[in-house]
Amino acid sequence: MGRAFVYVILGGGVAAGYAALEFSRRGISRGELCIISEEPVAPYERPALSKGFLLPEAPARLPSFHTCVGANEERLTPKWYKEHGIELVLGTRVKSADVKRKTLLTATGETISYKILIIATGARALKLEEFGVNGLDAENICYLRDLADATRLVGVMQSCAEKNAVVIGGGYIGMECAASLVINKINVTMVFPEAHCMARLFTPKISSYYEDFYKSKGVKFIKGTVLSSFENDSSGKVTAVILRDGTRLPADMVVVGIGIRPNTGLFEGQITLEKGGIKVNGRMQTSNNSVYAIGDVAAFPVKLFGEIRRLEHVDSARKSARHAVAAIMSPDKTGDFDYLPFFYSRVFTLSWQFYGDNVGEVVHYGDFSAGIFGAYWINKGQLVGAFLEGGTKEEYEAIAKATRLRPMVKDMIELERQGLGFALSITQQPTPPQPVEITSSTLALEKPMYAWHATAGVVLAASIAVFAYWYGRRRRRW
Repeated sequence: MGRAFVYVILGGGVAAGYAALEFSRRGISRGELCIISEEPVAPYERPALSKGFLLPEAPARLPSFHTCVGANEERLTPKWYKEHGIELVLGTRVKSADVKRKTLLTATGETISYKILIIATGARALKLEEFGVNGLDAENICYLRDLADATRLVGVMQSCAEKNAVVIGGGYIGMECAASLVINKINVTMVFPEAHCMARLFTPKISSYYEDFYKSKGVKFIKGTVLSSFENDSSGKVTAVILRDGTRLPADMVVVGIGIRPNTGLFEGQITLEKGGIKVNGRMQTSNNSVYAIGDVAAFPVKLFGEIRRLEHVDSARKSARHAVAAIMSPDKTGDFDYLPFFYSRVFTLSWQFYGDNVGEVVHYGDFSAGIFGAYWINKGQLVGAFLEGGTKEEYEAIAKATRLRPMVKDMIELERQGLGFALSITQQPTPPQPVEITSSTLALEKPMYAWHATAGVVLAASIAVFAYWYGRRRRRW
């Protein structure tokens, strides 16, 4: 017994929700689209799980954060899917896939066939047992990847007020969960093997700011070591964490955030894999023309850098989903995915955004003591990445645009002096037909049609922008 659809989305995370919205906008017929998800709920905004969902007061709960509210669009509740004729097959695991026959076999024995498949299986949280750590069935060891994990974490947190938590991992999940634990009045110690937090993205100087801020909230850091084992009581609950260096940490709960692994198992040996995920072209199409991949599981060409990347972030999931559907529904009008890598986080009173790539030489700028600062990454003479903490909407947009333009940079000292004003001055110019270059004291277009006119105009624009930025910051800060 089975069912047949024109389009099937396998996976029910963020990417699936945004793909469904894009399909509906492009006019699919009722009954053509099916979403299969292991989770028992319709797609939702996963970032809420490490933020609003964990708040002690007025926490976020479904249906408030179903997709696609994270992008200020419609909230796709189960009723929305029904009204639009989209079949939701929830709480269902697919145990095998045959891309040649275009079929999926569920754990209950049902066969679901398709003409076009979109793989949106995302990734799973890495577990400590994969690193040889025992005692992992304790009820007070928590992970955070899906709604069930978050619900369990909330229950454990509620029993641990004024008690001790150990967070294993210094990346996204570790940092955001640590902040939520503090807000819930739990004593937090973070443990990770790297020399500083967010080591895959932050420089040591940037990390130092956030670590100091967390310390001011009572968080303790133990760096350069890893978990070795647990101590448990007679009921099996963890009572202490033992580190490889011999340190013993009392623990009433443990939160583990040590990375993720893309869910590619169903398709290994059937389609091409790369960078740990499923390789796709600029249309999000796999090596099988009837199969597409989006979100965390997709390894796609980033045009800006000329190489394949797999990006683990909600923004990439949303935009790759929209692009894949556009390529499927309007192939003649859809070019290659042209994505600017983007990461962000909001914890406590902090808010940062990063665009591009963190390779090359780093130039820091701004006032770290006031919590308004940033950094540029310069590789082979071009701006390739930009970071900003404490910016306004306009300032974040400025660093994004500047990163996409990839201006040439020759004088690092001048770049540091201009700071955010550099990005603002770039974005206030008409988009130049040729690369923009920063010299010791001026910005100049390469080979302008009227050289002195262009140079004078750009210098004036840059000067005005830098003064406006300085004056506005001064008013805002003092």
